[in-house]
Amino acid sequence: MSGGRFVVTDRRGESSIAASGRFIAPRTNPLPVSPTDDPLAWAREYTPVLQSQGDEHEDAEPLSGYTIAVATHMEAVSGCLVEALNRAGAEVLFTASEPQSTHGDVVAYLDDIDGITGFAWEGMTDEEFDDAQHELLEQEPDFILDDGCELISKCHADHPEVAKQVIGGGEQTTAGITRVEAMDEEGVLEFPVYGVNDTPMKHFFDNVHGTGESALVNVSITTNTVITGQTVVVAGYGYCGRGIARKARGLGAQTVVTEVEPRKALQAHMDGHCVMSMGEAAELGDIFITSTGTRDVLRREHFEEMQDGAQLANAGHFDVEIDLDGLEAYADDISEPKDGITRYETPDGRYLNLLANGRLVNLTGPASEGHPAEIIDTTHAMMFVTAYDLITRDHDLGPGLYAIPDRLDRDVAERKLETLDIDIDAVTQAQQEYADDWRNEGSSF
Repeated sequence: MSGGRFVVTDRRGESSIAASGRFIAPRTNPLPVSPTDDPLAWAREYTPVLQSQGDEHEDAEPLSGYTIAVATHMEAVSGCLVEALNRAGAEVLFTASEPQSTHGDVVAYLDDIDGITGFAWEGMTDEEFDDAQHELLEQEPDFILDDGCELISKCHADHPEVAKQVIGGGEQTTAGITRVEAMDEEGVLEFPVYGVNDTPMKHFFDNVHGTGESALVNVSITTNTVITGQTVVVAGYGYCGRGIARKARGLGAQTVVTEVEPRKALQAHMDGHCVMSMGEAAELGDIFITSTGTRDVLRREHFEEMQDGAQLANAGHFDVEIDLDGLEAYADDISEPKDGITRYETPDGRYLNLLANGRLVNLTGPASEGHPAEIIDTTHAMMFVTAYDLITRDHDLGPGLYAIPDRLDRDVAERKLETLDIDIDAVTQAQQEYADDWRNEGSSF
């Protein structure tokens, strides 16, 4: 179990299980409480959609005989995805999609289950991370569920014979979709891939609410500073950036958005954020959060203009959005004033504070647990139905990137509403006939 994972008590002082799988005793209870030996126990309670999928397919095991490779951030909720696939009969090989977001207790627990094999461990280096992914691919999986296009790209680049045998795949991140699109356009993609990231149940909830909330929560926890009243500069106004900016303003921050895409910049303006170039924003921001999917968004020309004490965080998949080499070269001195914070002292005596080494702030910080479980539940449910649909149904799809069928997205949404005990209206026969007949006019007379 990694140090730094936090535990919580409720308002009455009664114990509860944190996502790390540990207990904390009430302050009035002098007796020690032992950690649970099941690190997924708490997460299962907050992943009802995944649990329903596992329950539905556990007896028939429709994925039996297939080996599914999963690359994702290996924390408790991701463990629930691996578990659900295994309950549906699949042999599951899992690995990390980011070397510093792996929870060792989750890996150990899953690796001990028949039919599940882990290729990750807590504290792995970048080199070990790459080696583990290649070792997984050497097992010749039938299907790939990916995060950041880690396995799909390596499979094509370094294991081409394996790629030719893969049935299909799914990709759940913006950065990963960009890479799969490039592969598709280049004509090198060997199998069909569902773009899970672009489905409504993913980008409207995971990207907006998951990234938005977890990024800000982890900035606040890591620094132990307030967001209210601060100027928060958000680089990028895709779904993730939109969520970060919206929630920052909800916390009372002054929000600034930078963009390279004119329509997204206009959208940010119409949503009430101040829009400007990063060159202008650099001297105004107290907190900078990048979420663009590209590199060198914050670079030396911006570091030179930043205020003393500025906090720099990244919410994009790869640790390239902040120019770390440029920051190090610019600094006169580098220190670590607090776990999870690297302080760079500039030649003119200012301090610039980098969070989580420029990696995903919501997943690799000292207390990070990733997105709220209720949010990632639906994203991982979309990954589950991606594998189920492409493996069990004959779509006759050739290699390429495909939009995930609307019926799958709708199914997950309906399951989620059921878990929330929310009823919605049904389309009436008259309404359906009206929608189907283009001759209908606006008046009933």
